Amino acid sequence: MAAVRDIEIAGAASDAGEAVELAKRHLVQPWPYAGSVGTEARSFIGEGEGIYITDGDGKRLIDGPAGMWCVNVGHRRAELASVMYDQAMRLSYNTPWYTMNEPSAVLAERLAAHAPGDLDHVFFTTGGSSAVESALRFMQFYNNVRGRPEKKLILSRGGAYHGSTYLSASLNGRPRDRDWMDVADGQVIKLASPDPFRRPAGMTVEAFADMLVEEFRATVERVGAERIGAFVGEPVQASGGVVVPPAGYLPRIRAICRENDILYVSDEVVTGFGRLGEVFASEQVFGIEPDIVTFAKGVTSGYFPLGGMMVSDRLLADLRRSNHPDAMYAHGLTYSSHPVGCAVALANLDLLEGGILDHARAVAPYFQQQLKTLEALPLVGEVRGAGLMACVECVADRESRNPLKLDYEVGKRIDAHCHELGLLVRPLIHMCVMSPPLIITRSQIDDMVDILRRGIELTMDDLARERLWVG
Repeated sequence: MAAVRDIEIAGAASDAGEAVELAKRHLVQPWPYAGSVGTEARSFIGEGEGIYITDGDGKRLIDGPAGMWCVNVGHRRAELASVMYDQAMRLSYNTPWYTMNEPSAVLAERLAAHAPGDLDHVFFTTGGSSAVESALRFMQFYNNVRGRPEKKLILSRGGAYHGSTYLSASLNGRPRDRDWMDVADGQVIKLASPDPFRRPAGMTVEAFADMLVEEFRATVERVGAERIGAFVGEPVQASGGVVVPPAGYLPRIRAICRENDILYVSDEVVTGFGRLGEVFASEQVFGIEPDIVTFAKGVTSGYFPLGGMMVSDRLLADLRRSNHPDAMYAHGLTYSSHPVGCAVALANLDLLEGGILDHARAVAPYFQQQLKTLEALPLVGEVRGAGLMACVECVADRESRNPLKLDYEVGKRIDAHCHELGLLVRPLIHMCVMSPPLIITRSQIDDMVDILRRGIELTMDDLARERLWVG
């Protein structure tokens, strides 16, 4: 294997300050506000190693969100960098329209061995949004070919996040995601969020699960199963605040989908590739066999853009048996089955199977246990999570469980304090999300929790001093 080479990037900014100025003049950041679009610079990150990153001032930080749920095997893995270089030198690209490459075929076989049920085929995309979009377009194609053009409506849930492309974004149910953006509302039916923390007052979690299942069943009966093509759900709602659904809820929803010939799409863009200790969590963790699983992020640990959908053999057999053998699934991407991305994913899978999955399963209970101690802080309403993903939700008062007013930007305040103390947090309005690299150790978890605790305490002091909150 070739050694990793240090390559000087021609024209690169010489330091963080220059990069910040270039960004302000030329770079449009994701999810910008109209008042600052095209003039914004965000926190500069220069280097990464293991679970740590280094900012523009040279401060070393624990990478609390692992990039964006994705740097699962950690930063600066020479194994992945070397494979990326070697594959690029062997074959950097081929068109997927009428040629193919070896890494994509081998990766498809490897993923099929881990996928639930009969999901033995994969369509590769460039990320999570395009994976969900591909699944939805497949559902439309599938029903058109089967002579059911009316069976196209999509069921989604409050608090969901499924992407930024048009159809995938139309499924989103988080606050502020949709205020100024057009969406395909006519194609999507929204159900309640499966968030036990926000269940009706006085209701048990078991009764809450019954309510959610009854809502789903009643919606199918009201709208008509003949009009509903798919249900799309994250096993754990990640960007919605790491919402872990009630026990048994997902298998019951799966059963209703099967009874009504509604495709169950399990969105594992975040939960896959070790975040919950398995390559795919749908069956191993939640006991469901979906019709389609979407994935991205951890498949390459963020080292290369890659995503995809695993598709049931049954669905493909239905298409082959149809009366329309010439019908074309007219959907594809220039970078589908990219040889470099697939080669990196194979090396990443080697690392996961070689011990990182075992480590993630072993350390996850300690991760959850230590974060749970933060519930002793008056500002914290609940700490919840699964595997190596968790959310600290702040509330104005515990009795009503009301979140702080959005103007308080409590998550950003906590993140700012934690940054100074050596931890990068992902702030979500009044929530802080933690999803570190899977290689994190117990002592590093202790460091992370200690910093987060202090960041919350300093934020409580700020809010009390400004008379925005009374503990």
